[in-house]
Order: sequence, then C-alpha cells, then structure tokens
Amino acid sequence: MPRWATLLTVWVLLPIACSAEKPVHSPKEALDAYAHALSEGRVRDAYELLSDQAKNNISFEAFQRMIQENPDEVQDIAKALARPAGPPLVTATVSTPNGDTLLMVYEEGAWRVDGSAIDLYSQATPQGAIFAFIRAFENKRYDVLMRFVPAAKREGLDEKKLKAAWEGEQAHEMERLVQALKAAMPTARVEVLGDRATMAYGAGGTVELLREQGAWKVEEFK
Repeated sequence: MPRWATLLTVWVLLPIACSAEKPVHSPKEALDAYAHALSEGRVRDAYELLSDQAKNNISFEAFQRMIQENPDEVQDIAKALARPAGPPLVTATVSTPNGDTLLMVYEEGAWRVDGSAIDLYSQATPQGAIFAFIRAFENKRYDVLMRFVPAAKREGLDEKKLKAAWEGEQAHEMERLVQALKAAMPTARVEVLGDRATMAYGAGGTVELLREQGAWKVEEFK
C-alpha cells in the first residue's frame, strides 16, 4: 500500500473532529461518515472529520489533491473502512506524578481502566504489551522481559545474557530507546494487521510486535 494510502486510512483513527453536516457521536459513526464522504467525493466533509493533529500535518489543498490523483485507490479505502474487521478501539493514556502511565479504554459509552492496571505485565494487546515492556525494563525484571522475546529469537538467550547486554554495552542505547517509547505512548497509534502490529516512536523509529499463542511480543526495534 502506498504511503499516502496508509496515511489516508490511519488519519481517521486519530481523535475525530465533528462532521461539517452533523455532530459525530461515536467512533463507528465517525468511521462511517468518513468512509461515505470519501466514497461520494465529498472531500471537504472528509477533511473536516480529521483530527486537529491530522490537519496540522496536511493542508486541505494537499488532501484534496491526494484524493483527486488516486480515485480508484480512494474508493477501495472507503469500501474497506465501511466494513472494519471489528469495532473501533478508542484508548487514552493518563500519566501519574511518578511518570507511570495508565491505559484507558472507551467501551459502551464510558471510559474504563484497562486490564494492564491489574496485570502489570499484560501482553493481551499491542499497546498494553509496550506499556508492560517499558515497566519491566525500568524495574529490571529480566524474567518478565524474556516473555516478550518471540520463540524464533529465544535460542541461546536467557535472563542473565539479556541483563548483561542491556546493562552492559547496550545500556545507553536501551535507555534511550525506552525513554523514546515512553514519551511516544500518550499519543502513539498502533497499526495492527492480523498477528502483527507496528508503532512509530521517536524520530523515525518503529517497534514491531508479533502475537504468539495470544500474547504480543516485541519482535524488533527499527
């Protein structure tokens, strides 16, 4: 998928603005309104459904030109958005005075505390797994960090070797990486495709995750 198409799809997953025609009251309504606006060629209405952050990243003129130059691909995206694989998941993060973060999930018209508040090292969701990875690293829980290693990369690796590397020659790099991850979490967007997920962080970095037997693991940092 071209980069512009990825952006066109991902932008609607950002906090949604109000439609030019009528207020949007739920993520599903916003998704439907955006898909219909794209499908019907109502470029201004589609643009008004983007978040303020998205509008800061692209002008209306550039958005309009992108749609006009790729009509067939835009129709394909509109059709895909109109039939999502599952209900939209809306999340938020809350920072505590000591720097910890708590994941919140919007369900059935109300904000609820994510299970990661109970399971401190949950791997049930990609975002929760990243939170857990950060917490485990800061607490030096190498036994827990081993849970985040995919099966294909576990051979020859154990807690002692992981600790020796991450507190030795890789200490500075890992500290910088984890701090960048932590800073990105409040506004990060996780893209999920089947059993794989990707999240951007820092200045062009990405973390790749893999789901194995129901648990999300960190496959690679780029």
